[in-house]
Amino acid sequence: MIFHMSVAIIINPISGGARQAATRARVRLAATIADAHATQADIHVTERVGHARVLAAAAAAVGARLVIVWGGDGTINEVASALAFTGVPLGIVRAGSGNGLARELGVSTRPEIALAAALDARPRAIDIGEIEGRRFVNLAGIGLDAHVASRFNAPGHRRGFFGYAATTAQALTGYVPQEYRLSSSDGTSVDVRALLVTIANSQQFGNGALIAPGARVDDGLLDLVTIEERSRWATLCSVPRLFNGTVHRLRGCRIQRVRDVTIEAELPMTFHVDGETVEGGTTLHARVHPGALLIAV
Repeated sequence: MIFHMSVAIIINPISGGARQAATRARVRLAATIADAHATQADIHVTERVGHARVLAAAAAAVGARLVIVWGGDGTINEVASALAFTGVPLGIVRAGSGNGLARELGVSTRPEIALAAALDARPRAIDIGEIEGRRFVNLAGIGLDAHVASRFNAPGHRRGFFGYAATTAQALTGYVPQEYRLSSSDGTSVDVRALLVTIANSQQFGNGALIAPGARVDDGLLDLVTIEERSRWATLCSVPRLFNGTVHRLRGCRIQRVRDVTIEAELPMTFHVDGETVEGGTTLHARVHPGALLIAV
């Protein structure tokens, strides 16, 4: 049998609430699909947060022709961050709670199809974002969504769509919007008391919720979405707009396409990158890196 250059397959064993038996099944399926494609595959299972990034960087360093990640948004972020600017393509098998980027790219919900598609795909370039030195492929955010992400990621928290929805509902009852100054290098500047500020590379949070309808992962721009709260009741009533693609029609919603943005606030800001929270300062800078990541889906 003649093998192509090796492929690395990185599996997060706990993404999507998987159990140990499911992890063994994932490893077997990955090996079976790779064999069917006459492809030598180095299969790795992550052991801790950050491990996927290390494994992806090592695979790129030894000349892997493709790295496939089987996991959720956080694991995809780790691998994508390591592969950006390397020319090594990223393949995706979705297994998380939101699956924002995977949904955006049309990755199959069936792992065997997603694996085969990654192995067969012709890679194409997409953009990535960066905020305070942290890269993101789907979106970053400040305000309510970062607050929700922080709670959702707490140990022992219920995962999945219903866990996220419950966390969001609880947060909405007590979250206090902050004042922000948003400015970009094109000369625009605005002061806003915002419920959330989202910096979107793709359209959606995940689970089909569209925060930036019309955003494209390959247009060389980021969509800066600010939602200024008029009343808490109006905010609660507007939630369905996230699922029918009309959030941009919401009173107080502003969407601007930018190459970069600086966000300033009086108090230090918690922000998230693809759902993982980070403690930041009173000034945050974000920018786009056009075409920095090759994707194979």
